[in-house]
Order: sequence, then C-alpha cells, then structure tokens
Amino acid sequence: MKIVVLGGGESGVGAAYLAKKKGLNVFLSDKGAIKNDFKKQLIDAEIEFEEGQHDEARILEADWVIKSPGIPKKADIIFKINQKGIRLSSEIEFAAEFTPAKIIAITGSNGKTTTTSLIYHILKNDNLKVGLAGNIGKSFARQVADQNFDYYVLEVSSFQLDDIQNFRPYISLLLNLSQDHLDQYNYNYEDYALAKFRIAENQENDNFFIYNKDDEMSMSLLEKLALRAKKIPFSTKEKVKEGGFVHKDKIVVKLEDEFSMKIAELSLVGNHNIANSLAASIASKILNISNESIRNSLMTFQAVEHRLEQVAQINGVTFINDSKATNVNA
Repeated sequence: MKIVVLGGGESGVGAAYLAKKKGLNVFLSDKGAIKNDFKKQLIDAEIEFEEGQHDEARILEADWVIKSPGIPKKADIIFKINQKGIRLSSEIEFAAEFTPAKIIAITGSNGKTTTTSLIYHILKNDNLKVGLAGNIGKSFARQVADQNFDYYVLEVSSFQLDDIQNFRPYISLLLNLSQDHLDQYNYNYEDYALAKFRIAENQENDNFFIYNKDDEMSMSLLEKLALRAKKIPFSTKEKVKEGGFVHKDKIVVKLEDEFSMKIAELSLVGNHNIANSLAASIASKILNISNESIRNSLMTFQAVEHRLEQVAQINGVTFINDSKATNVNA
C-alpha cells in the first residue's frame, strides 16, 4: 500500500513513522520548509520526503493520503486527491486503525485542551497506562508506533474530524459550540457544528457521547442526528437524572453510583471550568475510576499554560494570562 503524508510537522512525521514501522510504502511531502528536528527524524527512520514543493504525480499515485490538519480543505492538491477518489484521512484516523486501546476523544469550541489534560491527569493518577495526544503533546501516531498504552486521551479539532472515515472513540465529549473557524466552513455555523458532531458518527451503542445540555446549538443538532452511542449530559444550570450537574455548592455526577465534591475544592476556577470538571468526571466514572481518585485529581490538577493562568497579584490587582483564547466566547 502506498501511503503519502502531506505536512512535515508533528502529526505528519508521526504518521509517516507509524506507516514505516508497519512496513508500508511511505512518502512525505511538505510544500513549505521542514524543521531540522523533523527532517532528522525522517532521515533516521529512512523515510523518503520532499520539501518546498508537492510532486503531484507521485502524490496522486497514493492509495491513502494522510493530511496535516493545517492544510486547508480548499487547497488545490486536496481537490485533486478528492477528484481521484483517493482515501484522505487525518493522522488520528490513520493511527486509530493500528491500536486496540480505548480512545477518549474531546472536541468543542472552547476548553478542549484543559479538559483533555484534566482527563489525562485523572487516568494517570489512577495508574492507568494512558497516552495524551491529538492536538496536544506528542503525535498520536508516533505513540501508537512506540508505546503500548491501554487508553489514549485525544484533543480533536474540527479539521481533524473533517478527515475521518472509521474513527470510533470509546468515549467522545463535545464540550460546547460557538462560532469559530467559519472561513473553513462556508461561513456557516451549522456546518462547523456538524463537523464537531462527527466525533460521534461512528460510535455504536456500547460507546458513550458526553454533551453539554446548556449549549443551544448542541441541543438543536442532537434532535436531528441519529447518534447510536449512549448519550450522557452535563449542565451547570439544571439537574439531570443521569449525568453531571451542579447542586448548591457541589458538582454531582450520577451514573450507576454518585460522585460529588465541593466546587470550592476544585483546582480550576470559573463557571466554564465547572462544566469542564463535570465532563471529565463523567468520563472518569464511565471508566470505573474511584470517587476518591477523581476527587484527588480534581483538587491537584494545575491549569494549562496561557489559559486563565494566574500570574501575580500586585497592589490588589490580579493578573491573568489568557493568551490562548482564540475567539470572543473564549
């Protein structure tokens, strides 16, 4: 099988490395310059590559093209690949086909990195063999090639979900929706929202979909979509029969048993982080992590850099670094 990887960054080099390790015929192409560190990795792994151009004839001979999420859908080479009917996937789709591990995948307009890092922290604290990947950390494909994890916690963007065919997480989370990246979705909010919902499209009734009951667009689309996964809501505004909610000064998760802890004990501050903590707690309960372990992790988790990160207090003024916010809602 001929594999062509487009893009020589973290995800592209990781995908090429996995393909090589699996004995597949692989070629990597980047229209820009490849960083020296990634170039060295390709040379060390004896992977053929080009930079500064796309050899279209060679690319269009591929059986399967793995595309970096940074390459626009409207790029000329992508149009030609689609026209030829060549399978086009993201790195997460490609890597998922080579691992039996349980995947917990998180998407949404805001809070993805924090919630992904929080779930990873909970699982790691519980001594599970777990990897952190997707839009964060080391390439998912590289970890699949070199590690033997039982679980992967993946932060997944709409751009990665655009290029999936069979990707099926054990647990998927859609945290919230707000208008973002609309230039890639014909300036249509619903098209962008539907791209996010693709996280659950291949899930079956033995999988779980965790969603935000307070999110208007999520609720509107849930009514139209025939998702097969078991749907579990969370809300900071109302009580739910099954799922996560806020009751007085506590967060509460009700599944087969109940987990609760005081909001004041959470290490993360802000109403949006109460929602993120609820979503992470539901995923943890599905994975049978003990209440004590979840509570301990929610108390010890340290906020991700540049996201509502307290810097200092000077003359009674609190300074907060939130430079990672990419849209008005963030």
